[in-house]
Amino acid sequence: MKLKTTYLGTVYQFSSLKDLFAKANEEKSGDRLAGIAAETVQERIAAKQVLSYLTLQDIRENPLLSPEEDEVSRIIEGQINEPTYQSIKNWSVSELREYILNDTTTGEDLKRLSRGLNSEMIAAVAKIMSNLDLVHAANKIEILSKCNITIGQKGVLASRLQPNHPTDNVEGMMASMKEGLAYGIGDAVIGINPVDDSVESVKRLLHATHDFIQKWEIPTQNCVLAHVTAQMKAVQQGAPADMIFQSIAGTEAANRSFGITALLLEEANEMAKVYGTGTGPQRLYFETGQGSELSAEAHYNIDQLTLESRNYGFARYYDPYIVNTVVGFIGPEYLYNNKQVIRAGLEDHFMGKMHGIPMGVDICYTNHIKADQNDIEDLGVLLTAAGVNFIIAAPMGDDCMLNYQSLSYHDVATLRQTLNKRPAPQFEAWLEKMGIFENGKLSKYAGDPTIFSR
Repeated sequence: MKLKTTYLGTVYQFSSLKDLFAKANEEKSGDRLAGIAAETVQERIAAKQVLSYLTLQDIRENPLLSPEEDEVSRIIEGQINEPTYQSIKNWSVSELREYILNDTTTGEDLKRLSRGLNSEMIAAVAKIMSNLDLVHAANKIEILSKCNITIGQKGVLASRLQPNHPTDNVEGMMASMKEGLAYGIGDAVIGINPVDDSVESVKRLLHATHDFIQKWEIPTQNCVLAHVTAQMKAVQQGAPADMIFQSIAGTEAANRSFGITALLLEEANEMAKVYGTGTGPQRLYFETGQGSELSAEAHYNIDQLTLESRNYGFARYYDPYIVNTVVGFIGPEYLYNNKQVIRAGLEDHFMGKMHGIPMGVDICYTNHIKADQNDIEDLGVLLTAAGVNFIIAAPMGDDCMLNYQSLSYHDVATLRQTLNKRPAPQFEAWLEKMGIFENGKLSKYAGDPTIFSR
């Protein structure tokens, strides 16, 4: 395995595959904070060049984090389809990129191919792709998933309605939810981040959303994004949860810092099947984000893009209904500015799709990052063009509980109208029945929550 090259008269020698992966990554403040980033643009280009010539076999046979010491690595390794891998193991990373982008390669081809790839291979090819490459490649892949309804169809842009409230006040949360539904938002999930993640609080919020969904016969799913153990207890006690949620990470140690293990998530999945109200077959919701492993001091000097890809390999094992990366949320220590946030959002979406999972994005930023609303609207356009399964929307784009900026309800409506996207078919039929949509477009009642007071 050659880890050396000469570029513009300078010899670049990389100490290991881990070192090469980190230095081939696009500029990320998190990698610099970890002390593993390329020192110069020239070193980054040299690293990309060396990486492009490595074979998929080189990557598999030199794991960045050994399966013997990490359960995420074991799960990723255990999912590789050997016949598919054997047919492509001698491809270089560059040849994998060419195959992905080739006009004759279909989305179905890529889904079959993905079963022979591990997460590090997918991360490697993302590192040598441009932003437009990432958009074009991801848009080829259609990933359908079903809980109560099916999302992910070509031409569909689904959305999570996020009616958070700073005191978990049900009346305030319901007001935001009604407004969002009146804009056609909420087909992927009505998902609440609670301030109080006690079992009783989770039960109260689940009952409130479920009762409203039942009353108005809304074809969607509910979820309260508390810790998985609180949701499991609530569901056992009869709370109506269509899905169970958990944030995940790309290493076993980082997952343990979240208070989870692979076994716990298997138990949650089984519990959702037995006690949950979702019809399935998929009943899990995972959330990720570049930099979480470094925050937990559990990154093993692996770059944050590669760790994020490992999230998706881990998630794939559980066959979730939805997964989303919260790009731009953790802060400038990991993604410093608009350029880094946009790049990370496109990388994450592509890597999720290449793992065959139903990938969404919370397109967002915090107030101490060098980005603004125009930047996340730009990323919204790019991801919609890339065929993202769903995006997240909060009232006026401002989450008053988590204190960060996301897309608004009307932003999602505008993206659909501008780029010729639709809500999920079952949800759109309900919108037409309610008079919120007319002939596939928002009606004069758009955004009017009094629709639910008639």
